[in-house]
Amino acid sequence: MSEEIRTQETADDHFVKHGGVHFRTHASPQEINNFIRKLPAGKRDSLFEVLDQLDQAGMISVINDHVFTDGDGVIAGGEDQSLR
Repeated sequence: MSEEIRTQETADDHFVKHGGVHFRTHASPQEINNFIRKLPAGKRDSLFEVLDQLDQAGMISVINDHVFTDGDGVIAGGEDQSLR
């Protein structure tokens, strides 16, 4: 990950455990959990649907910076460094 991206990250930046999507929170974990609990079952079918609903509600912002985590939560961990 470049230093430029690192310096832009804040304490509110997170990565989805399964899928590695980078997002920033704008609400407390309790507010987010309450919002998800109130979603209709059809809106909770997939993680990406939940992320989209949270994004639309302004509770998170999905950051489209092409920085992801691997299955172990390592930022850019899935990249083969020998190919660079």
